[in-house]
This record gives sequence, structure tokens and C-alpha cells, in this order.
Amino acid sequence: MSASNTSAPMDIDEATIDEGLYSRQLYVLGHEAMKRMATSNVLIIGMEGLGAEIAKNIVLAGVKSVTVFDPEPVVLRDLSTQFFLRETDLGKSRAEAAAPRLAELNAYVPVRNLGGVAGQPITVDLVKGFQVVVLTNATLEKQLEIDDWAHENGVHFIAAETHGLFGSAFNDFGPKFTCVDPTGEQPLTGIIMSVDKDQDGIVTCLDETRHGLEDGDFVTFTEVKGMEELNGCEPRKVTVKGPYTFSIGNTTSFGEYKSGGIFTQVKMPKIIEFKPLRESLKNPELFISDFAKFDRPATLHAGFQALSQFQSLHQRLPLPRNVSDATALVELAKKLEADADEKVLTELAYQATGNLPPMIAVLGGFVAQEVLKAVSAKFHPTVQHLYFDSLESLPSPLPTEADCQPIGSRYDAQIAVFGKPFQEKVANHRQFLVGAGAIGCEMLKNWSMMGLGSGPKGVVHVTDLDTIEKSNLNRQFLFRAKDLGKFKSEVAAAAVSEMNADLKGHIHSSQEPVGPDTESLYGDKFFAGIDGVTNALDNIKARLYMDQRVVFYEKPLLESGTLGTKGNTQVIIPHVTESYASSQDPPEKETPSCTVKNFPNAIQHTIEWSRSEFDNLFVKPAQAVNSYLSEPNYIETTMKYSGQHKEQIEQIVSYLVKDKPLTFEECIVWARLQFEDKYNNTIRQLLYSLPKDAVSSTGQPFWSGPKRAPDPLTFDSSDSTHIQYIIAAANLHAFNYGLRGETDPAIFKKTADSVLVPEFTPKSGVKVQVNENEPVDSSSADSADPNELVNSLPAPSSLAGFRLNPVEFEKDDDSNHHIDFITAASNLRAMNYSITPADRHTTKQIAGKIIPAIATTTSLVVGLVCLELYKVIDGKSKLEDYKNGFVNLALPFFGFSEPVAAAKNKYGTTEWTLWDRFEFVNDPTLQDIVDWFKKEHKLDISMVSQGVSMLWSSFIGKKKSEERLPMKFSRLVEHVSKKPVAPTTTNFIVEVMVSDEDGEDVEVPFIVVRK
Repeated sequence: MSASNTSAPMDIDEATIDEGLYSRQLYVLGHEAMKRMATSNVLIIGMEGLGAEIAKNIVLAGVKSVTVFDPEPVVLRDLSTQFFLRETDLGKSRAEAAAPRLAELNAYVPVRNLGGVAGQPITVDLVKGFQVVVLTNATLEKQLEIDDWAHENGVHFIAAETHGLFGSAFNDFGPKFTCVDPTGEQPLTGIIMSVDKDQDGIVTCLDETRHGLEDGDFVTFTEVKGMEELNGCEPRKVTVKGPYTFSIGNTTSFGEYKSGGIFTQVKMPKIIEFKPLRESLKNPELFISDFAKFDRPATLHAGFQALSQFQSLHQRLPLPRNVSDATALVELAKKLEADADEKVLTELAYQATGNLPPMIAVLGGFVAQEVLKAVSAKFHPTVQHLYFDSLESLPSPLPTEADCQPIGSRYDAQIAVFGKPFQEKVANHRQFLVGAGAIGCEMLKNWSMMGLGSGPKGVVHVTDLDTIEKSNLNRQFLFRAKDLGKFKSEVAAAAVSEMNADLKGHIHSSQEPVGPDTESLYGDKFFAGIDGVTNALDNIKARLYMDQRVVFYEKPLLESGTLGTKGNTQVIIPHVTESYASSQDPPEKETPSCTVKNFPNAIQHTIEWSRSEFDNLFVKPAQAVNSYLSEPNYIETTMKYSGQHKEQIEQIVSYLVKDKPLTFEECIVWARLQFEDKYNNTIRQLLYSLPKDAVSSTGQPFWSGPKRAPDPLTFDSSDSTHIQYIIAAANLHAFNYGLRGETDPAIFKKTADSVLVPEFTPKSGVKVQVNENEPVDSSSADSADPNELVNSLPAPSSLAGFRLNPVEFEKDDDSNHHIDFITAASNLRAMNYSITPADRHTTKQIAGKIIPAIATTTSLVVGLVCLELYKVIDGKSKLEDYKNGFVNLALPFFGFSEPVAAAKNKYGTTEWTLWDRFEFVNDPTLQDIVDWFKKEHKLDISMVSQGVSMLWSSFIGKKKSEERLPMKFSRLVEHVSKKPVAPTTTNFIVEVMVSDEDGEDVEVPFIVVRK
């Protein structure tokens, strides 16, 4: 294909992208890439599991159309992995059965069946008119035939196949493919302090932040004073000199640098040359999917070719665990690659007829992302061969040939790999899934195909308190538009029971979240009835809580997460690995409050400020008013305990008396005055306190480096951002008071222009917080007496039944003015400080803390989790048996590592880890516990605590000790906490401080005391 693959005519208007549906994906791909996708027609050949997985992800992503081809009739073993097929489809063509169910996923993407006749494979004539052709599980001859034509005719070609625990994919995007954004990362930007005028042109950045650039990156500049030639210059190539310096080449012909400036990284298009398959077979470029198997791709490159040769010779694939077939395949492969690993080739032959849902999820997610790269030019495509395997997932001992024979079941393709005894283990496994969002949906789909929990002893529990929203439909593929508003766990459980009827009666859904409040529900009995937990959560707090529970109950935990094209998996195995809480990411760097309040220099700062403005105007005042009206002694408590009691009382007076609106017009007046206060008066006061020519204590200009001098705004009703602020603020203020809103801009313009704005005079002596270490000055020059303010308030009894409506922030409702207000408020502040404004879409992501998400990453990550689940079911107990994974589909990159071993601690000669504990039963006395430690371990207890209560210590005095030591433990807890122990409480988790015979403090495991 020519280098102009990115310049196809755009007949799609940005407004036609449904942001409600695609919002999370738009934060991954961006509008431009999605517009390119919306002009692309994709053909997928083969509708077994792999073809269906690829098609599902592409339909969800939103291309112009998806066409499927597979005229072969549905057979029972197809149900092992093809989640769109049902037993009632047996005998129909695969494409005919799957196409209508694919079409349900996305109303914007038509899905067509190309037809065809069973027994007649695809021909070149049928692949014309598509931008991408994906060939799944096809013979090598067919791959060569289609790719020869595609390479010549500018059509992007992908071939993919899976055999048991092995998978392969091949890309050919033509001789000159243009990738416009290889990484998808946000362009780096930073403030500069100086630029040398010399041959090297060394740029020095502000010493607070590293520039993050790499050799070969390109940058341009804005706001440079003196060396103005750099502003908006053609991208200049970077050579990194240090964490805060880089060279941009010769600057001798430019003016002298004076001050200021911002560098911004420029993403440069990359031209990638792809070889056709025929040439690539001889000289392959192999993508490494696991650095621990560095030599594996070369073996599998020969192995997959040999497999196709075997199929041509015998008109079938090698039989499961058949030694003579495996020997024949090894012989064929050795002719192609003499050093190929015989053990790996033998397993490839043994598993050739197998098909596993997790492998299909991994390959299907990966290949679907490659399709999106081909049509969007976003992210770096794979060059060119991917070979992936998970041989570690095989059970021990290995199955026999007899174990792997088909039994006429929907699981035959899985039995071909693992054997019938292991399939029974899968069926009788009992798993708890926490969360039924994107990861949860994919997990349940894989489990239903695997037959997990479908046996006589098997069960799957799934819980999620959330209901289904429109934005979920883009990647939570078990949900449809008709399900909006229903509980996720219920709909997901019903959907997978329909996929595999064997799950009916074995999958239980609930809406109760996991947490301290539901421990009576998810307690001893519940955990005794499960074999493991899989997290599908979207927040750290819930993950840490589940981690505590699995450590306490000694259950395996499978953990995973995604962020755009990035994903990670973690395996937690009792007494083998560390737990989730053992290592955590460092906390996010917070912006200093003085930067947000007075010195913003980036749009993120103004968005953060406007998000807090939202709370300060529409949430907190209404809550304070309601507390005053409903809570006795609220004012006394506020004045006694709150550091900002005056401001709170002023707020109540304003919202309840002084500025209480009776009409919507008064809400417009209020909004206009807010504009004046925030964007004119406050800025004028700041510039009065710190004039533009102010200097620091060292004589440097105060307004330099990261501090940008602001300018006040003069209200202009013809400026769209000004009027959007008034519309949103007035409507939200009206909501607080239950007044009917309005959206006609003419009404707002008329009223806002007629408001008489009081004259503002800056005050002397106002202290500005310049850095984080300085105290915030909360005093006000015209300070009113708080007691006078209180006296001006009406008695709550005179307003019986009156309440304000605090606004509950909801980012995904485009009609509620929430994001409209935050966008306008942020952009007005950006205008104050000459910061480039952000569009509504960007503002929504930052203000709403939206995690970018795309179905392809979710699919792949869940596949990796389920490959580890096979190991958990098998009961593997060595650290090296398991793998934690990290992937980035944009680059692409796969990284795997052994989990970290549980850290070992020691007391005396005894080693222990976080998984160990001391257990006491039958509600012993505290004296019993103290004596046991002394007798068994020669350890003296000096303190005992449970939860937030210190139950006993060696220094509490003789009388209390004599009282507490003989008490039964449950009685002691009640006595100290002064609360009865709930009847549902069966145990107490206890921490003790102990010392050895030398008086040295030693760490010991926690204690469990059972009633």
C-alpha cells in the first residue's frame, strides 16, 4: 500500500461519533483515528472461535462495516469456543448463525454474511472491496494466495490461527504503511528555563520536572521570548543530554534567548515496510511475546508451516497425543529448521486439533487491535510474525492419548488438549467473580466456554452493585441496549447461561458489594464453598479488601486491570506468592494547592480548579443549608470544631437568605455575578497583591518560570464560552432550589447584559499563598462578625420541610450541565492565564477521572488470566509454574515474570510469611493465649489489639489486668469496645506485640480467635 494510507477522504463528521457509546474508547484512540475507522470495511474469513472473537472486538470498536465468511456447517465441537453459536445452530452455516448475533453488538456497524458454499474455500474474487482481510485457521496455501493479491492491491492482510495452547498471527500492511502515532502516549510538554545560542542549542528545562524525552524525538516551541524563531518552528530532532537538558541542534542564527517558553513533543509519522508472506516465511521478522522463551518463535515458525504441510498430506490435523503423527510433524519441521525444539513441536502436534477459549481471547484481542491499527494508522503494528504459547498451563501429570479422545461433547476441543479427567476438574471448580463490568463480562464468557463450574459440584458466584449504562455497551459485550438500567451481575449471568446451558443452576448473581458491611454474607461458610477468587474490579480500595479476605481464608486470587491499550495480570497463590497489597504503585503526584488556586500553568490545573468550583457552588452550600435545617445544634458544632466556620455560616446566609432566588431570572443574575467575581475581581485582586512587575526576594521577576501572569476577563455575551458558563451555572443554581431551568441562549444574553455589576476595588493587605509551605490566609478584610451572621439566619423551625437539592456529579449525562459547567469554568480560567483551552471531551475525562478502555485489551488480559486459572484448577504449587503479565497493545509489548515470592519473616528458628497465622478455638481466655505463647514459643506478650481496640497491655495496671486476663475473648472484646459482638461474628483477627527471652521485640503472624 502507498504511503498515503492515512489520507483517505473523510466524509464522517465528528458529531456523528456517538460519544455516549464510544467515550471510554475515544480516550484511547481519539477522534481522528475513529473517523478513519468509520470509513473502513473489514472482511473476516472463518467463524470458529477465533474469527468470532476478532469480529466481536472490531464490531464493538466501530468500523464502517464487518463482513464474515464461513459457509461450513456448525458442528458440536465449535461450541467449545464460538460463543455466538448455540446447539440449535447445528447444521447451519457458521457465518449465517453468527452474523445476526454479531450485529446486535453495535447498531452503527452493519454485519454482512458473504455467503459461499460449504466445502468451497474463499477466493481472491470475493475479497475485493475491503480495506482489511483477516484469514483465520486457513491453510498456508490459502494464506499465500490471498496475501499475494492483497500485497499487490493495497489491502491490509492478517492471518491468524490457534492450536491448543499455541497461537500465531501474521501482518502484511503493504510496502509503505504510514503509522501516524506509534505509541499513543500523550505528547510530552514542559516549561523551559533557557536555550543556548550555539551549535548544540542546549535547552534547559525547569528543574522541578524531568523532560522525559528520548533521543530521536521531535519538539516544537511556544511562548519563547527573545529566540522567537523557535515559536511554532518545524519539529526539531532531540538529542538527550540529561534529565533536564536536551539539544535541538544549531541555533546560532536565532535571536538571543530572554525568557519563557514551552516545549511540546511532536509525534512524527513512521513509514513501515512489510514483506509479503511468501518472502517473510524465508526471512521472518519475529515478534518476541515472552523473553523467557527467546528461541521459541523460530521453532514455532517451522512448526506451524509443518502443521500446514501435514494437513495437506493427510487431509487432517495430527490426532490428539498421537505419537506417530507427532513424529511425522517433527520430521517435517526439522527440514525447515534443524535446531527446532522437538519437545515443543511434539506438543504442537499433540494439541493441533485443540481449541481453548483463553488462547482465542488472547489472539482475538491482539489481532483485532492489529486490524484497528491497519484502518486507523494509530499505534505501531506488529512486524510481522507473532507466535505465542502457554505450555505451562498443561496439567500435571500430562493426559494420555486415551484421555484426549473426543466424547461427543461441546468441550471436545478443550478435552483434546487437557484430557477428560481435567475437564471434570474444570467442571467441578468453584469460583467467585467480583465485578461484572468489562473484565467481568469477558471472564464469564471464557468460563462458560470452558465449562467452569458446570459440573455436579461446580458453582460460579458473581457480584456487582452497578447497573448498566450506555457507555458500558462499547466493551461489556454481554449487555445490549435493552438492558440499560438493569443490574450487571444479573444480566451477565443470564447471558452466559444462554451461551452454555450447562451453567444453568450453577451461576449465582448478587448485587451486594464486597466489604466490611457484607461479611455476614461473604463469611466463613461462603469462602469454605469456593476454590478461588477472581477480581474484575475498577478501584484499589475494593482490590485491597478482597486481598485481605483471600489471605485470611487462604484462597488463590487472580487479579487484573487495564488502562487503554495497557493491561496487567497478577496471580496470588496461598503460601507461595506475595499478596496484592505487598507491593503497590506509588501514589499519584498531586498538584500543589497554591498552583491550582493562584498559579495554574496547564489545562489540568484549571480543570481541577473548576471541578472544585462545581462542589463549592452547587454541592457543599446546599448540603450545609440542609444540615442547618435538619441537625440540632449544627451552628454551635460548626463554630466549635470547624476551622472555616465563618465561611460556612456566610455560605448558609447567602444560599438561604441573601441570595436565595425566587425566579430563574435571578439565577442568571447570580451566575453573571459569579463570572465577575471569579474571572475579573479575583484576578484583579491577585495582580494588585502581586503586580506584573513584582520581583522575588532574589530579585528575579516573580511572574516567570511556571508562574504565568493572568489577565482579568471582561464579560462578553457574544463570546460562546462566557455565555456557556452563564447557562450552565444558572441551571445548576436553579436545580439547587427546584426551579425550572432554561436553555435558550437569547434569554441568558438579555438578562446577563442587563445586570448591574457592583464596582470592585482591590484591597490592601491580602496575603497570597505563594508556595505549599505557607499558611492559607482565610482572613477577610471586611470580616463580618460570625454571631451577627448567625442572628440573620431564620430559625430552622420556620422553614419546616424546606430543603435544597445538592447536585450529585454525573459525568455521563450530557443534558445535566455538569460537564458543561466544568468545561466553561476551566476554559475561562485558562483564558485568564493564556493557557490553551480544552474541549468538552478532554475536560470530561480529566474531571470525571475516566479510565480509557477498549475491548481488545480487555479480551487479551482476560485470556491471560484464564490461562493462569487452568494452573490454579490443576493445583500447581511452585512459584515458577505461574506468570504475572504486562502488555501494551499499542507498541506492541508483552512482558511476563514469575510472581514475587511471599516475604519470609522469622521468630526464633521459625520462618513465617503473611499467609501464616496462630489459631485459637472455643473462645479462650486472654490468659490462655498469653500462657500458650510463653509455653510453646518462649515469647512474652506485651500488647493485644483487635480492630481499633487495645484489649490489654502490660502497662494498663494490676486491677485492669486481673479483670481482663481471665475473660473469655469475645467477652473481653465487648467489655473494651462497649459494644455487643454481632451474632454473625465467628472470629476475631488479633494483633499482638511480643518479645523474646532477651527482651527483644519480634514480629509474629496475626492471631485468629474463634468463638
